[in-house]
Amino acid sequence: MLVPHTRLDADILRRVTEAFVTREGTDYGAVERTLDEKVTDVRRQLDRGEAVIVYDAESETLNIVEPHALR
Repeated sequence: MLVPHTRLDADILRRVTEAFVTREGTDYGAVERTLDEKVTDVRRQLDRGEAVIVYDAESETLNIVEPHALR
């Protein structure tokens, strides 16, 4: 199920994006970036529609994915 990021409380959105960017295996390239920079980048992607938040009822988890991954 899609979860509109604009409907989430700012604190919850921050925690969801922090959990996403600190996940094992997340790669941001050769240059190390701060947590705030990573969170800001993901937030911009959400704002532009380049990423969406999805809820999986079976695992009761939220994830951030590219929209084409839902097809």
